[in-house]
Amino acid sequence: MSRRVVVTGLSVVTSLGCEVAEFWKNICEGKSGVSAVRRIDCSEFKVRFGGEIHQFDATKHLDITSKEVKHLDRFGQFAVVAAHKAISYSDLNLNVGDSFRRGVLVGSGIGGLAEIETQHSMLFDRGPTRVSPFMIPKLMVNAASGNISVRWGLKGPNSAVATACASATNAIGDAFKLIQNDIADVMITGGSEAAITPLGLSGFARMNALSTRESAPEAASRPWDRDRDGFVLAEGAGIVVLEEMEYAKARGANILAEIIGYGMSADGTHMTAPDPEGQGAARAMQSALRDAKISPDSIDYINAHGTSTPLGDVAETTAIKAVFGEHAKKLAVSSIKSQLGHLLGASGAVETVACVMALRDQLLPPTINLDHPGEGCDLDYVPHESRSSKISRILKNSFGFGGHNACIVIAKV
Repeated sequence: MSRRVVVTGLSVVTSLGCEVAEFWKNICEGKSGVSAVRRIDCSEFKVRFGGEIHQFDATKHLDITSKEVKHLDRFGQFAVVAAHKAISYSDLNLNVGDSFRRGVLVGSGIGGLAEIETQHSMLFDRGPTRVSPFMIPKLMVNAASGNISVRWGLKGPNSAVATACASATNAIGDAFKLIQNDIADVMITGGSEAAITPLGLSGFARMNALSTRESAPEAASRPWDRDRDGFVLAEGAGIVVLEEMEYAKARGANILAEIIGYGMSADGTHMTAPDPEGQGAARAMQSALRDAKISPDSIDYINAHGTSTPLGDVAETTAIKAVFGEHAKKLAVSSIKSQLGHLLGASGAVETVACVMALRDQLLPPTINLDHPGEGCDLDYVPHESRSSKISRILKNSFGFGGHNACIVIAKV
């Protein structure tokens, strides 16, 4: 029999709060974390708003010096802070036990984009000898996992995932399998992203991927709504602590939820557009359900990818109907990207935290800004307000550019 894997710690760094309690309260109250971007001058940009974390200072969240912070790109800072908070939440003592049985797996779609921009300017403005020796260690996608491993002396499996917007969910799923298959007892896992930079904001805007609802940024992210016009770029991190169940029980851990299934697939059709029939997304959902050894009608809620894009929202709805059949009409489906915007490679981890909290409180997070469901969008998307509901099992969806699809099943313990 494969080993059971549970969640014992969790954390977020988001525009709606850097503490889980604050974040969850704001989510349940239907607040928006989307506003005008302040960190960069985007006065000439097509899009000038996003889910930015204002006035973030890593030194206020953990014992780290300003000098150490300078050795981390912003996405690395988010990841290390989130790891610190998740480990503290779990009450896990990393000073005792076998460090080779504890690992790290953190995803990021882009990595240290801010560092790339800074050092590119340095190269052309002041020459190659002024490029920082810390550039490469800061910009690497695996910098998040590496820094967490080094800081806490975690010597077990250490990897990183870069599957665009599916990165964090793939990371959590891969970490789940490492524990299930007796390769590790503890995994620190999730995702981090900091792509609200001049290149990030302008690049996504040039793809026509972003909403241009400049007059009302807080209403710009509107999954499944008739008037949706693209996603809202956001930043942040989410980390969860996964442990083998008996290991967690032996140390008296507070078990929050259980990961019971993981599925993944590829669309194989286009680099940025989803399969219009949602075949890849459907296969990933089916694989996660099969891995969990449960039937579709045992899922109570789907925490959707739900990005607010014209094509993506319909494709996901189509896939859900294909997998769940008549049960799709009874399912609650919602997207907290309506409140946070899209954290790209970190989104799946932050949304996993929301799923664990939903199981704890038996409360469905809402999809805000859903005023008029669009054509082909006819499921129960929990519009506007959170809702009390009996929830035992949740399916979490994440889909990314490149056709990457990842799904996990999270269960109440």
